[in-house]
Amino acid sequence: MSPDKMIRMANQIATFFKTQPGEDAPAKVAAHIADFWEPRMREQLRSYAQTDGTGLDDIVLKAVPLV
Repeated sequence: MSPDKMIRMANQIATFFKTQPGEDAPAKVAAHIADFWEPRMREQLRSYAQTDGTGLDDIVLKAVPLV
């Protein structure tokens, strides 16, 4: 998948969980990605977050190690 699409999808998940009560948004984002993204997508996100991460929401960056 293109990096732009991956960033947009991950940030949309983070935006949703920001609206939910509680302080565990990164854990919820990580759980959603683990449940619904295929392994190649998860690896692409991990790799991108570790090497660049530009454009990813802070919650996504905090969620990546939890995936």
